[in-house]
Amino acid sequence: MPGILQGKVALVTGGGSGIGRASSLRLAREGAKVMIADYVPEGAERTVKLIKEAGNEASCIAADVSTSAQVQMIISKTVETYGRLDCAFNNAGIEGEFRDTTQCTEENFDRVIAIDLKAVWLCMKYEIPQMLKQGGGAIVNTASIAGLLGFTGAPAYVAAKHGVVGLTRTAALEYAQKNIRINCVCPGVIRTPMVERALDSGGLTEADVIAGEPVGRLGKPEEIAEGVLWLLSEKSSFVTGHPLTIDGGWAAR
Repeated sequence: MPGILQGKVALVTGGGSGIGRASSLRLAREGAKVMIADYVPEGAERTVKLIKEAGNEASCIAADVSTSAQVQMIISKTVETYGRLDCAFNNAGIEGEFRDTTQCTEENFDRVIAIDLKAVWLCMKYEIPQMLKQGGGAIVNTASIAGLLGFTGAPAYVAAKHGVVGLTRTAALEYAQKNIRINCVCPGVIRTPMVERALDSGGLTEADVIAGEPVGRLGKPEEIAEGVLWLLSEKSSFVTGHPLTIDGGWAAR
């Protein structure tokens, strides 16, 4: 039976690990041809290998999504390789340093904003024109529960993720009548390399986080991938401008 993305071409940024890898694998299982862009080529290559071992199709490219020329190159390479771009998961991101607002350095603030927010804007800036040429498409951006709530010690990250939610809503309204749906996912605390680094450096233990998590555990990257798949597929055809919270109940407290 054909998958729900059969014949579609999907781009995933930050697809070399964590949520990006899990989502790339999930999209490929549903029939999409996946282009994976990641700053770390070894991670992207590993994801491609896993997809191909499962009998599906994927390619990868090393790129820095915080620069305009690199993002344009990613889009061009995707279209050159697969002929079109139907779905995009703008997922690349970093956590930055954990310091209070007055201790956050300008260098850290600029770097986090560039990768977590500016890069999402750049990706949409060049993905949308390609989708308009084709008559439509679907985009999902990675925000966070930190895009809906405040968290001490992460001013740059929280600002960037709030920005992603606002940017998603704005772009969704702009292209709602152009057959392009734009949504974002807001993951809670998910067991990824980024979260493990954050736990190591942020003064919190995994036990502390679990104690504050209504469902009593960390999330899995595969659980976010299910939300990404739904938002990129026609199963969510009447959904746009929506921040989909997948957080085990954290934001409901």
